Amino acid sequence: MKRIFTLLVALFSGVAGYAATMYYEKDYQKVWCSGHNGSMEVVLPDKARVDCVTNTHAIEFDFAKKWGESIGQALYYAAVLKKQAGIVLILENGVKDEKYLNRVNEVAKLYNISVWTMTPSEVQQN
Repeated sequence: MKRIFTLLVALFSGVAGYAATMYYEKDYQKVWCSGHNGSMEVVLPDKARVDCVTNTHAIEFDFAKKWGESIGQALYYAAVLKKQAGIVLILENGVKDEKYLNRVNEVAKLYNISVWTMTPSEVQQN
């Protein structure tokens, strides 16, 4: 019985983590990518999927807390596609997310990564 309870708690904790965002990542992706004449979900030869590809950039979308993952993925996609790396960091938590944006920008300066941000209001407008 204890194992079942533990499993249920773990399962619902995971679901609650996803419900904490105002919109899905894909919602932000659709708005931004279409506004920049990009192609969504471009599949690479190794089956990795690039969130958005424009004429100049390979772009990874991530929520602010996943800032570190966005850097690695953007750099990899850019290397494979021979484009500039880009990140769209999704900021849903106002001031709390600023520290993550600062971290991304610090690394972006070193590796010439373009950084954009999106907030829920930008999705809501569309």
